[in-house]
Amino acid sequence: MDLAILGYGVVGSGTARLLEKNRARIAERAMQASLRLKYILDIREFPGDPFEALVVRDIGAILGDPDVAVVAETIGGLHPAFEYALACLRAGKSVVSSNKELVAVKGYELLQAAKENNANFLFEASVGGGIPVIRPLSQCLAANEISEVAGILNGTTNFILTRMIEDAMPFDRALRMAQERGYAERDPGADVEGHDACRKLCILAALAFGRHVYPEQVRTEGIAGLTPEDAAYADKLGCNIKLLGRGKRLPDGRITAAVGPMLVPRAKSLLACVSDVYNAILIRGDAVDDVVFYGKGAGQFPTASAVVADIIDCARHMDKRRFFEWEQGGPEFVAPAEEDVVKLYVRADCEDSLAAQKAILRAFPGAAFLETQGAGEIAFVTMPTRDGGAREALGHMPGIEARMIMRVAEF
Repeated sequence: MDLAILGYGVVGSGTARLLEKNRARIAERAMQASLRLKYILDIREFPGDPFEALVVRDIGAILGDPDVAVVAETIGGLHPAFEYALACLRAGKSVVSSNKELVAVKGYELLQAAKENNANFLFEASVGGGIPVIRPLSQCLAANEISEVAGILNGTTNFILTRMIEDAMPFDRALRMAQERGYAERDPGADVEGHDACRKLCILAALAFGRHVYPEQVRTEGIAGLTPEDAAYADKLGCNIKLLGRGKRLPDGRITAAVGPMLVPRAKSLLACVSDVYNAILIRGDAVDDVVFYGKGAGQFPTASAVVADIIDCARHMDKRRFFEWEQGGPEFVAPAEEDVVKLYVRADCEDSLAAQKAILRAFPGAAFLETQGAGEIAFVTMPTRDGGAREALGHMPGIEARMIMRVAEF
């Protein structure tokens, strides 16, 4: 059986090397006489690379070769990854992908194309890198009614937050350290603004709740506004700050989905102690209660491991489809995150602390104030309140300007 890889970057090259390194064992597990990497599609040249002779620049070479049965898409981004993956599926070739943006935006269309052409579209590597979570969520936990998925879905931001909490580093310095160590890109926007975590949450939510969830339906906030003062306030509350993605089923059948920094209680949550570049994904089911998947969420070979596992799965099931499916999404399915009832942590500037406390208690009865770290500042935690109403109330309080609003997690 012949294979092709689209994109020869970090993940693509790792996939090629892993296929070569463990060739005999991979073929055996795929129940094939051999699995031969035949093509690598990339517009660049790789002089001296051990796979240089396999590089082609025209997708037509792969589409027109009937011996290529499985294609690994590791290009990243939406275009041309979507067009290439769709063309491969329409040609009857199974596709595996590590591309979270592709699956988050076009997953439903690609799954439909796979169904229509008796092929498979698998994407274990798109969430959590080498952490196995897609199959467990869709297969091992299939007997459960899933009420919630939540997790630390981005290792870069978790590393930055770990340094801010443990070393009292300012955000900018922690980000530079992450870049120096190769955890963050030169342009870290997708990580620190929450977009990467948002895409992964979309995939998890679609699998958990059965309908496509689009990135624009997820309220997404990043970590750039956090300060060491926020970390110190969180510590006083017995919490750590984590960038979490969370999807939750509402009683009326809709879901809410949000990504943002949250205060996670150390005494109650496994997620609070996940540090550095590690990820953790919590799934809450009616039969199993809470299940947590933990590990390094990225990296060349952890991600390549998941890609190759999908290749093996496709090769083992050439005569039947793997049932990774969900229904089309829609605006009626995802409720605004503002409808959530949550506890909120607020750090604000104020002109008169006594007057500010009185105004806050009128708007948020039972609010607990924290010992402030400087004049002109106030920090407090609300009782459970409607997210949107609380933010609106804070925006209309004279003499008070909220600088940071974070949810307090209950998991």
